[in-house]
Amino acid sequence: MKALQCLEIGAPPELVEIETPEPGPGEVRLRVTAAGLCHSDWFLMGLPADQYVYGLPLTLGHEAAGVVDALGPGATGVAVGDAVAVYGPWGCGRCHACAQGREDYCPNAAAQGIAPPGLGAPGAMAEYMIVDDPRHLVSLDGLDPVECVSLTDAGLTPYHAIRSSLSKLWPGSTAVVIGVGGLGHVAVQILRAITPAAIIAVDVDDDKLALATEVGAHRTVRSDSDAGARIRESTAGIGAEAVFDFVGAAATVQLAREVVAIDGDVQIVGIGGATLPTGFFSTPFGASVRAPYWGSRAELLEVLDLARSGSVRVHVERFGLDDAPEAYRRLHDGGIRGRAVVVP
Repeated sequence: MKALQCLEIGAPPELVEIETPEPGPGEVRLRVTAAGLCHSDWFLMGLPADQYVYGLPLTLGHEAAGVVDALGPGATGVAVGDAVAVYGPWGCGRCHACAQGREDYCPNAAAQGIAPPGLGAPGAMAEYMIVDDPRHLVSLDGLDPVECVSLTDAGLTPYHAIRSSLSKLWPGSTAVVIGVGGLGHVAVQILRAITPAAIIAVDVDDDKLALATEVGAHRTVRSDSDAGARIRESTAGIGAEAVFDFVGAAATVQLAREVVAIDGDVQIVGIGGATLPTGFFSTPFGASVRAPYWGSRAELLEVLDLARSGSVRVHVERFGLDDAPEAYRRLHDGGIRGRAVVVP
């Protein structure tokens, strides 16, 4: 089968021919119907050799949807022909966090060598993929896999962050979304769907700010040296009760610090590598700084229900598997509006 793999640290991915995998005990094989691209893939491929721990060759793709193609011995709960999405942050399945479906916070996964697809385990940028356990499959229940595959990360991750700040987002509150790319444009829609907050979208790109308006932002602010002052002005000097940074660079975390309100939340979702010190004389009194990771299985079900209701829609650009290297190049250069999806 064809697969898009990272073959060399620091090099772009390549399309190769590999053996079609066979499911082992308890495993499920999917015929992939859609695979989403993510900036996390470039982050991984750009790591220096002393920090790269994901193994080579690595088949990319941690946003996955497919049709159940084969069951390994003992695999139950799904049937051949089922259309499913893949819950990506795999855990041990036995700890307190996993028992609650919060496998994104499993404390045992790393020590036991358990890795998400495309982030250690073979991913979805291929014609077929192996899923380690049927519990990591969620029925699409009529949803278009291409339109919805990105919700397994680009929807689930912002939903998880926003859900943990719901107590701060009352009527009259303000939420700031920094970075209106693949995750940010979905975050705007989730905020509109489940909170009464006024939404301010921030980006350096005018096209992405236009997209933010299209999907429901109440106001947009171009990210420059005056952005903080304009956001403060629009909140009568109070600031935003919740700030969601989908970039995570030095400039954006500092903007988040500048505009968060007293007792507000800063959620640093982007993996731009910056950190934000918190405490007296750094952040406002009572302000929390959090680095959320992915989301729970229950939250993925809720995100897909939002899609079924029409409340959330990912803006998708489609590519064939042969065009996946070009899709990654465009993603790296900032040339994707919304989310890129490969359709094998």
